[in-house]
Amino acid sequence: MSPFQLARRGLIIGAAALGLTLASCNQGGEKADGAPETITFAILPAESQASSEPLWRPLIEDMSRETGLNVEMRFVSNYALLVQAMQAGQVQVGWFSALPALEATERANGQVIGRIVDRNGNADYQSVLIVRKGSGITLDDVLACGKRYTFGAGDARSTSGTLAPMAFLFGPRGIEPSECFSQVRAANHQANALGVANGVVDVATNNSVGLVFMARQFPQQAEQLEVIWRSPPIPESSIVVRRDLDPAITEKIRSFFLTYGTAEGAEGERQREILRGLEYGGFREAGDSYLDPIREMEASVALVEARRSGDQARIAQAEAEYEAIRNRTAVTGAERP
Repeated sequence: MSPFQLARRGLIIGAAALGLTLASCNQGGEKADGAPETITFAILPAESQASSEPLWRPLIEDMSRETGLNVEMRFVSNYALLVQAMQAGQVQVGWFSALPALEATERANGQVIGRIVDRNGNADYQSVLIVRKGSGITLDDVLACGKRYTFGAGDARSTSGTLAPMAFLFGPRGIEPSECFSQVRAANHQANALGVANGVVDVATNNSVGLVFMARQFPQQAEQLEVIWRSPPIPESSIVVRRDLDPAITEKIRSFFLTYGTAEGAEGERQREILRGLEYGGFREAGDSYLDPIREMEASVALVEARRSGDQARIAQAEAEYEAIRNRTAVTGAERP
């Protein structure tokens, strides 16, 4: 079983394994004593918490003020814990990259209420493969495998750190990273980029947004990085809420994000400055079809793995599932990046 399959199975059973206890959701905007309803907003930073918290805190404080809710910010260390925390009712709202957003809708009673657009208004970004500048390592060298290089992979459920490279680069060539590289280690994008810049890791995944943060926070190390591969566009991150949250509260949260940074005048400019710190341009409405490109990427990886197994029944099932999602995308006109 591949690491990709193991990670998916881990999310299915992980909440029970961690012994998370389901927390009840209050169905009103206020508690019985009149105090504001408390909700927890979860974030998994692509960089470190120390770097991300000052950027997110002003937005969360604005969310508390404008919605009248007591919003508690919670950072989590990996995508599995993020999904499991929502599944257990410990998190009601969160910032999710597209792949864990899909997991949350399937297993954690989540729904997507909005998607992020970048500072240029784009709703997509790219996964990248990076090496140290001057190393001479090319994409052909990497794809030749032979366990010549160490590899910095993303979290097992990272859209740009794991799924996109498997769907668009390694999978179609029949490459399993654990068999291709001398060592594979998983880390967040910032740690991988610093590892490559400092010569600790030969090759690593990252994404186009992560490189912008690197240039801003670690300009000298960023100068040491070279991109040798870029993926096709993949959907930007999203805001996910639990479906059993009071509809009035959900609407307050949706309205907050979809209008944030859109006002004219000094207040609107203040909000836009907060968004610029996050490298965001704002938020756009999104629904279930926003996740169809991720479903298609997952199906393509599953098909590659089935073909590697040689199991004809498994191959036939994977082919049918892949064609079904492709046909659905063509018919419904999925919310492409």
